[in-house]
Amino acid sequence: MVRQIQQTGENQRYLPDIQLPDSVAAHHSLGATLEGTDAVVIAVPSVGLRQVAAQMTAYLPDQALVICATKGMERGSGKRMSQVLAEELPACHARSLLALSGPNLSREIADGLPAVSVVAGTDLAAAEKAQALLSSDLFRVYTNCDIIGVELGGALKNVIAVGAGISDGLGYGDNAKASLITRGLAEICRFSRALGALPETLWGIAGVGDLIATCDSKLSRNWTLGYRVGQGEPVGDVLASMHDVAEGYYTTHAARQKAGEVSVETPIIQAVAEILYEQGAPAEVARRLMVRRHRNEHEDWHGGVAGNT
Repeated sequence: MVRQIQQTGENQRYLPDIQLPDSVAAHHSLGATLEGTDAVVIAVPSVGLRQVAAQMTAYLPDQALVICATKGMERGSGKRMSQVLAEELPACHARSLLALSGPNLSREIADGLPAVSVVAGTDLAAAEKAQALLSSDLFRVYTNCDIIGVELGGALKNVIAVGAGISDGLGYGDNAKASLITRGLAEICRFSRALGALPETLWGIAGVGDLIATCDSKLSRNWTLGYRVGQGEPVGDVLASMHDVAEGYYTTHAARQKAGEVSVETPIIQAVAEILYEQGAPAEVARRLMVRRHRNEHEDWHGGVAGNT
């Protein structure tokens, strides 16, 4: 692929028919890629992030910003991507670790369509530096102090998107998908708050914004995975045929495990996990979701207080 980009100026596997700018160069060597850089954007699959980060340590300049665009949770540990990077990269990068997330379908961005994103970290100066670096007339970037919420919103929406695709694949219609997205957001909020996220983050760009795009676009790899499974294809066959990584497959496993560790109820995540990992029949798993015990929409019942003056 590196040679192809060098010779044609295109990444024909992942972005066919898109001419890359002349300023983009491809290298076989990680050292050559990172030499003298002021900022690095990491967008490798979550399953390979720790290994890539470990390889970067010998070449990454001390002053470089590290912007992670990978939306996932590490399978096995359940850790967020910035936590994985913090464990592998030199300590001098602790304050310059940032997460980039939002409704950012790569094909639309490559086609020059407008989009917004959010960059989150613990250091405002680092976030603002990344904001200035990444922003353009077609790509508006906001800053956010809640890296926990931004990362979890970006990761967990992939699981809900797989569920939305399954619903579409089963032919359940728009009411069912809208309901699944809404209750999926409730799970994302509940899960993320338990791990320290700010509630308002999940109502923003990396939460609701990304959730809508990923659950409703046929460009979404996670929706596509779910749709094909809902249509009856075996999970393994779908994954083997996909050129791109559907992060929701891996995040589902990690999220189910983490939800159990922090005692958070996540029935949709559990249902998607049963279908992806336990050969659960999609229609039967969906039926069981619908007949669970009755409950309030909100966590607490407010009686006659709400709306009173």
